Amino acid sequence: MLRSFRKYTGPVQAPVRNIDLEQQTRICRVVVLAGRIMQQHGAESKLIEETSVRLGLALGLDSVELAITANALVLTGLSKGRCITTTRRVYDRGINMHMVCEVQRITIMAEKQLLDVNEVVKRLERLQPYKYNRWHVVFMIGLSCACFSHLFGGDWTVFAMTFIASAIAMFFRQEMAHRHHNPILNFGMTAFVATSVAGLAVRYDLGNQPQTVMAASVLLLVPGFPLINAVSDMVKGHISMGISRWFFASLLSLGVAMGIALSMWATGVSGWL
Repeated sequence: MLRSFRKYTGPVQAPVRNIDLEQQTRICRVVVLAGRIMQQHGAESKLIEETSVRLGLALGLDSVELAITANALVLTGLSKGRCITTTRRVYDRGINMHMVCEVQRITIMAEKQLLDVNEVVKRLERLQPYKYNRWHVVFMIGLSCACFSHLFGGDWTVFAMTFIASAIAMFFRQEMAHRHHNPILNFGMTAFVATSVAGLAVRYDLGNQPQTVMAASVLLLVPGFPLINAVSDMVKGHISMGISRWFFASLLSLGVAMGIALSMWATGVSGWL
């Protein structure tokens, strides 16, 4: 069966507009706001760049240039030979793909001429991160780590102990994050709590593979998303951002390792080492 394919020609561009200096400045501020929201919530650099360029063109700029660093965005908007450059500081707000998808949805609506600059600003300012109920998260994290322990060959006693250890660790991690502690310290202390609770299974020989409890209860601390973004950034040409994210994920892993080692030293339980 024959199929027809339409060649992709890039983002839809808005019709040529006569925008003055004040409008150009406002558009640049809107575009860099959209890019900052995406970076704050864990979007990869290529996606941030493409979405910012598309939004700028849709709102009337002739071109958009964006430089992305680990903690800042530098954007230059060109219109009728005028260049306006603006810089914004970026603070980490945690991974939340809901926010990233909402910015992309706003961009698509602007490309289709359904939103003007003022409406885009209103929608961006109204965005709020969608968050699951904390007890739901604690339960599901405990259940997922417990399922891994069962896949590793543990019996139901091992399953139950892993659930308890990882659920307590996730609750502790939420409390640390709520008090805005450093992420590396957060991961290290959470690993200490998880390993200490899981060490009870080894000390009292609970289940057929008590050492599995110690290994599975810290799986919630694997920095998978930052590592995936790091590799994606480096493959797609954003080398500095990729290295930055990779180094940060490595520091998180180091914090976890130190927390596990400190717990084993303090409790005298070697577990799976």
